[in-house]
Amino acid sequence: MTRERDPFRIPRAGVEVAPLAGVASLDLGLTGQGGGKFVGESTLGAMVVYGVYQALLTALRCEAMVRRGEISRRDQASLVVRSVWSAMQQGAAVGLVLGLVLLVFPWLSLPMTLAGLVGAGKASLDLFHAFWDGLDATQRAELHEAAYRAGMNLGRLVQRAGEALPEG
Repeated sequence: MTRERDPFRIPRAGVEVAPLAGVASLDLGLTGQGGGKFVGESTLGAMVVYGVYQALLTALRCEAMVRRGEISRRDQASLVVRSVWSAMQQGAAVGLVLGLVLLVFPWLSLPMTLAGLVGAGKASLDLFHAFWDGLDATQRAELHEAAYRAGMNLGRLVQRAGEALPEG
């Protein structure tokens, strides 16, 4: 699995969260059992999933740039807001389409849930990498040491080509 290393590129929420967004729904407390209620709740749920995931990705990736002095906190906040707005629009479209698909084919909810678990795993790795990129060398060394003491090896997750890892 490849990973984006460009520190100036803000990652976008993609297909990894689509299945999870498709099965997420927010209870609006509306009465009735109609299909419109289901599609509306699915669309709002997808918007929340996409928005939260994109906010975390952007904030964590921008943190590295803030620490290096390349952007200010105000610029970081602006980037987060703009990327979340765009992701929520994408989430609304995905939620609407997947809500309609699940309304017509409700049996697809189980496969979509399983695909959502796989996607959540990939999304978790993306969030971890964005977090890792925001750490300085001292913090990275401390985490490697703590992981080594706990019997874990972070090397496969975080090692860049040619980057030496600290010995435990």
